Amino acid sequence: VQLQASGGGLVRAGGSLRLSCAASENLESIYISKLSWYRQGPGMGRDLVASLTTRGSTNYADSVNGRFTISRDAAKNIVYLQMNSLKPEDTAVYYCYVMYRFASYWGQGTQVTVSS
Repeated sequence: VQLQASGGGLVRAGGSLRLSCAASENLESIYISKLSWYRQGPGMGRDLVASLTTRGSTNYADSVNGRFTISRDAAKNIVYLQMNSLKPEDTAVYYCYVMYRFASYWGQGTQVTVSS
C-alpha cells in the first residue's frame, strides 16, 4: 500500500488545515482494518491523533477531541484530517497510517506548523 500525505503548512493559532492521504488501495477493502493519523513533534515520539475503522467508528486523542475530524472519501481512496482551532502545540509532522492485511503502512509525513 502506498500512501501520499499532503496539506500541511504554516498557519496561525486558531486557524484550520485539512490534511489528505491518498491511498493506492481501495479504502473499503476487507483487508483494511484501520485508518489513522499520527503526529511526531520535535524531539517527541509518534503519537496517535485519530483513527477510523472500516465500520465508521472514530477515536481521537484527548488533546484534539472536538477540534479534529477524521473522515474518508471511499470513491477517491483518500483519508482526511480536518484540523480546526489549531494551537502551537499541534506543531508536528503528521503521518497517515493504514493497517492492510495486518501489516502497517505509513505515508511520508507532512509538516504542520502553528504560530502563536
